[in-house]
Amino acid sequence: MKPLNITADPKQFIADFYTGFTHDLLSSDEDAAVIVDRYHTPDIVQVADGNRIDRQKLIDHTRPVRKNRPAIRMEVHEAVVGGDRLAARYTLHSSQRGKDIAIEVHLFGRFSADGRMSQAHMLTRAIT
Repeated sequence: MKPLNITADPKQFIADFYTGFTHDLLSSDEDAAVIVDRYHTPDIVQVADGNRIDRQKLIDHTRPVRKNRPAIRMEVHEAVVGGDRLAARYTLHSSQRGKDIAIEVHLFGRFSADGRMSQAHMLTRAIT
């Protein structure tokens, strides 16, 4: 992971973060825990639409992603960084088994100095 660099483009940072994470999951048989730990701190907590996801739940969530192997594309509309925090609004486009979906995401995250996510709150809505 690249360090969180406030002089870099935050839109590119969050796009690289998620596409890198997804690529690493789908392009190898490497242990999912190792990949999760590469992109997230051990104390990671994500709250997505009110659902709390800790490290183990995040690792568990990788199983269906690996099984279904979706094609994913991010369209980052806006992103800002302040210190170790990043806020972004993006659309996640996913395609699997002939079905296309798009999800609008509002992300408020905190990142460690080495660029790993340590906390995130996400609000989502399906738009297709």
